[in-house]
Amino acid sequence: MTETRRPKRLIPDGVWVKCPGCGAPVFKKEADKRFGVCPKCDYHFYVSARQRVEQVLDAGTFEPWDENLFPADPLEFKDKKPYADRLVAEQNRTGLTDAALTGTGMIRARRVAFGVTDSAFIMGSMGSVVGERLTRLIERAEQQNLPLIIVSGSGGGARMHEGILSLMQMAKVSAALARYDKAGGLFISVLTNPTMGGVAASFASLGDLVFAEPKALIGFAGPRTIKATIRIELPEGFQTSEFLLEHGFIDRIVHRKNLKSEIARAIDYCGK
Repeated sequence: MTETRRPKRLIPDGVWVKCPGCGAPVFKKEADKRFGVCPKCDYHFYVSARQRVEQVLDAGTFEPWDENLFPADPLEFKDKKPYADRLVAEQNRTGLTDAALTGTGMIRARRVAFGVTDSAFIMGSMGSVVGERLTRLIERAEQQNLPLIIVSGSGGGARMHEGILSLMQMAKVSAALARYDKAGGLFISVLTNPTMGGVAASFASLGDLVFAEPKALIGFAGPRTIKATIRIELPEGFQTSEFLLEHGFIDRIVHRKNLKSEIARAIDYCGK
């Protein structure tokens, strides 16, 4: 008797994903319905800048600003590959021209200036274009008397490929925020996993209100670097949203499904 074996039915790529929080297989469509959140442990998955726009702003209201700004290679930097080639590869892979997406839109029918950094593009690091887009966003928010919302997702700080031209963006964006604050503007900063380096050390920590997603990694140097440098055990949960809330660094932890409503409520409460 000949045994007939059925061919294995392969699951198409992207149908199931492994949750980094609990390790369980998660049906991707189910996670997407929950704004990219694990239905089993509530872990907040990475979502792209364009997905952030869809989740936070009212449908069809986003108007991008400064899309005509493109990064250059002033230092002709090379590591494993030339920086110019890396930029092209990142643009093709992510569909973004750089790590920051800025513009205006509505949140529960409230007009805002809105920006988001995306860790998928060279770890969301601050190059000249990221700094310039954010600075122009802040200046337009001041000119048009708009509440300012910036969602930060950056595992990198200043972009080493652009040297001092990148490093100075921290000061430039912070100075623009100081002028905006002096003019009476409302800045709500939203920290997501990860928000590190120069982003955390500059504009991301300067919000009038600072919200964070649950269990996000937030800080300057990473915990492994700090531990290796000072050679002591770090506190449990160090550099997580929960740890920073307990120590007064952030104002509130907000679940992704509630972020839109919480921002709208804060705008109303502050009279903006």
